[in-house]
Amino acid sequence: MKMLLFLLLLGIVGPHCTSARTHSLKYFYTGSSGVPNFPEFVTVGLVDEVPISHYDSNTKRVEPKQDWMNKITAEDPEYWERQTELRMDSQLAFKVNIETAKQRFNLTGGVHILQRMYGCDWDDQTGEVKGYDHYGFDGEDFMILDLETDSWITPTPEAVLSKHRGGENKPNMDQWKYLSQWCPEYLKKYVHLGRSFLMRTEIPSVSLLQKSPSSPVSCHASGFYPDRAAMFWTRDGEELHDNVDHGEILPNHDGSFQMSVDLDVSSFPAEHWDKYRCVFQLSGVKEDHVIVLDPAVIRTNRRNPLLLLLFIGAALFIALLIAGIVFLVYRKRNANRNNFRQL
Repeated sequence: MKMLLFLLLLGIVGPHCTSARTHSLKYFYTGSSGVPNFPEFVTVGLVDEVPISHYDSNTKRVEPKQDWMNKITAEDPEYWERQTELRMDSQLAFKVNIETAKQRFNLTGGVHILQRMYGCDWDDQTGEVKGYDHYGFDGEDFMILDLETDSWITPTPEAVLSKHRGGENKPNMDQWKYLSQWCPEYLKKYVHLGRSFLMRTEIPSVSLLQKSPSSPVSCHASGFYPDRAAMFWTRDGEELHDNVDHGEILPNHDGSFQMSVDLDVSSFPAEHWDKYRCVFQLSGVKEDHVIVLDPAVIRTNRRNPLLLLLFIGAALFIALLIAGIVFLVYRKRNANRNNFRQL
């Protein structure tokens, strides 16, 4: 698993496409060395890929990212203070661990990044819980916890030293208990607090886009929630795989998602376009959103020649009108000036 540095720093991660009954709680910790104008330690907490908390070494405080997360203090008044203390401890540990990793890899200056991703998934129907804990250094896997074998997987020799440091070949009891018990307990609380937001369904707007006549036609959906969605092209009801390019599900600023799938139409006869359809499916919604490949509904940047002529004609008319007004004003001023001289 490659650690995606800049997405994690921003709290933006890839979609978690699981069953509709699976929820997740994840924390991303990022410690850095040699990165100018950026906090040396940042953490982001997410529930179902929605940011719920943020901490960095500049603010030195854990802050909620959703209004509904403030409700947790009703039963746990010290929650945010306790979370802040834990992050501050982790900040100190990461600073030491980065220097240790640099020594292990025989590194000195430059930019270096240490990351950790841990959390759990919970199926609210079966009750199944899956915990995970991954460390990465400079974009590569460093240590991965395998809960099935109760051991650390170390892809590099340098990581083996960390695994055996102090005899730590297995996760400690607190770590095991957190991933298997405390994490799902907190996840259930967060899902309950934000159920109106996390369990909502939003139908997107779907449109066809094309940059030029030779460009692929992009079927674009934006504004949907949750992120468990699929979109594809069909011909005569059969899903297409050739000439199709699937994009990723990406987050919008308002918490919804967007995605697109492109279809290369350069080799399709125009009379056959009506055989093609874009289909969007959203988890929990029975009816699919279907758009027929129709040139009349494609939004494009291409200029319409008729519209261009109309714009030019309107511009010329306005220019002539302004010129006429200026000429009349000029004549009137001259007439007034001559009358004044006569007096």
